[in-house]
Amino acid sequence: MNASARTLIAAALVLGIASGPAVAHAAPAPVPAGAAAPAVSTPPNAAALEKAIAGLGPQNPYATAALVRVGGTSGSWKGSSGVADIRTGREPIEGARFRAGSVTKTFTAAVVLQLAAEGRVDLDRPVQEYLPGLLSGEFEPVSVRQLLNYTSGIRPADGPGDSFEAQYAHRFDVVDPRALIANAVAKGPEFRPGEKQHYLNIDYTVLAVLIEKLTGTTYERALTARILGPLGLHHTSVPSREQNRIPGPHHHGYQAVPRADGTRELVDVTDWNSSSNWAAGELISTTADLEKFTVALFGGRVVPKAQLEEMFTVPGVKDFESGEDAAQTAGLKRLVLPDGTVTYGKTGSRYGYSTVIGGTRDLSRTLVYSVNSTDAKGQDMNKVTFGIVMAAFAK
Repeated sequence: MNASARTLIAAALVLGIASGPAVAHAAPAPVPAGAAAPAVSTPPNAAALEKAIAGLGPQNPYATAALVRVGGTSGSWKGSSGVADIRTGREPIEGARFRAGSVTKTFTAAVVLQLAAEGRVDLDRPVQEYLPGLLSGEFEPVSVRQLLNYTSGIRPADGPGDSFEAQYAHRFDVVDPRALIANAVAKGPEFRPGEKQHYLNIDYTVLAVLIEKLTGTTYERALTARILGPLGLHHTSVPSREQNRIPGPHHHGYQAVPRADGTRELVDVTDWNSSSNWAAGELISTTADLEKFTVALFGGRVVPKAQLEEMFTVPGVKDFESGEDAAQTAGLKRLVLPDGTVTYGKTGSRYGYSTVIGGTRDLSRTLVYSVNSTDAKGQDMNKVTFGIVMAAFAK
């Protein structure tokens, strides 16, 4: 999150969020005698949450639809707003599937940490020992842990360009992940391993190749066998390499593109090949499935608790781009809200789709949303997603 977003958060908490009658929520669970006080003890503020997602649709400057689930021991709430398709005006679909973007990284990290718990990979050993020849001799030993927490020093791979127009023109390209790795490696290291943190997809592309080597199967099958199947995430899937469409009921995603006359056009970006993102951002899911995964993960039912600590541990280095203290962990990110509440979560952005999973470590408050942002890749935090976060953690 950038500095302007943090400033907005601080301002919102100082000003406060209007309260109102609670609707569509469950009461908080009683705290057992002698138990630690929950990080969030108040029930979700239904009025603030409803306000945060009100008025969505093609006329809204920030988003066309939203699906939100707030849960935890302090109570629960769920709601939706906007339209599933601006052409038909169809109402939002509660069980709609969507592109979860970089939330995929949390699943990928969980598989690697499962393998570590099984003794099949040592997080401190260089990935070069497991995948000889993948990195060139220019690279010092890069540990598996350094891939997990983005401190490997491997540069990003080249793509068609950063602009929406460039990306859109190549939206149906089928990309070989090993070609991406070769492209990145050919540039040489960006910094010495463990020296800084640079949040990039390439680390998780390498981890997926590692998963395939260690399991003897495809990344997709390993993820299904280890997480999707056991947790009953029946509406979550990893697309095939050539797949462009979202299976099942889903919301259309849109990108706002300015016209010469100052107005904007909403370009439908629903159909898109995501092979270039693979294990770093290819997942398709639902809010219900992601909530189930988040609760199971934080509760130690996906990754054994010893290895789960990696997901709550921030390396003591600086961020490569901002120079600020690192915030990324193995598959999650640590964020301290201005009121002191510590949260962990993961964002995901694909054109037309903004996703979040996360909450407090004690599971007193969780948040999952899918917002059809009309500038999902923008530099500033979308005002709708910002409002949802603020409402979800308001005390």
